[in-house]
Amino acid sequence: MKPSLYSYAVPGASHWSFRVRRGLSIKMTDVEGDANVGMLMYNPEDLLERYNAPDTLKCQHTFKLTKGHCLYSDMGRIFCSIVDDTVGWHETISGNSNAETVATRWGARDYQSDRNLWKQNGYDSFLVELAKYGLNGRDMAANINWFSKVGADDNGVLRLVQNHSKPGSSVTLRFEMDTLVVLHTCPHPMNIEAEYPRKPVLFEFFESNALEADDICRDSCAENQRGFANNMLYYMGAAR
Repeated sequence: MKPSLYSYAVPGASHWSFRVRRGLSIKMTDVEGDANVGMLMYNPEDLLERYNAPDTLKCQHTFKLTKGHCLYSDMGRIFCSIVDDTVGWHETISGNSNAETVATRWGARDYQSDRNLWKQNGYDSFLVELAKYGLNGRDMAANINWFSKVGADDNGVLRLVQNHSKPGSSVTLRFEMDTLVVLHTCPHPMNIEAEYPRKPVLFEFFESNALEADDICRDSCAENQRGFANNMLYYMGAAR
């Protein structure tokens, strides 16, 4: 991997957003283990285009996200590809925590009383960042939960798998489109730890390596090859 251009350790229970250009890669590292990064993606040139979880899963015939998978927009284009992953399973079906669930599980605390130690939730954290770009709750699609795994028991009940992501685990995204990234490091909505978790995540930005002839993400399935072709047409100006 090329030298880091920029790095930032996002504290636990925080939120952040930024615009990343195609040709950059981001490595996310779970510093302490069992972190959660909720993430949404939008086309900064057309904010109506955003991450599409159903298309991402069905066109790659998967329930989980890991190395070799691509993250699709609702226009059939690829925001980014997962080029490295030491975790092996990231989920994109469970959504966010909200103020009610956090208060019920860990007790209510607000910024006015507790300043930076207040217990933030994923939904409101997304809203704060989305508002910076003229977006709101109506623009919130199904999000990714990096570093988190959800499994089903014998009765089909979904539960968060504990101790899934180890300290130092990482996942690297190669961006194939200019992308507005909106994220938070709030607890997963199914987290049942006794204490409100505050897990930091390190973000490192790199120049991407050149696409190889046998790229693992583009060539993992025919649909991904079409997605890359859609990206090429878009940047040629031949598609909306």
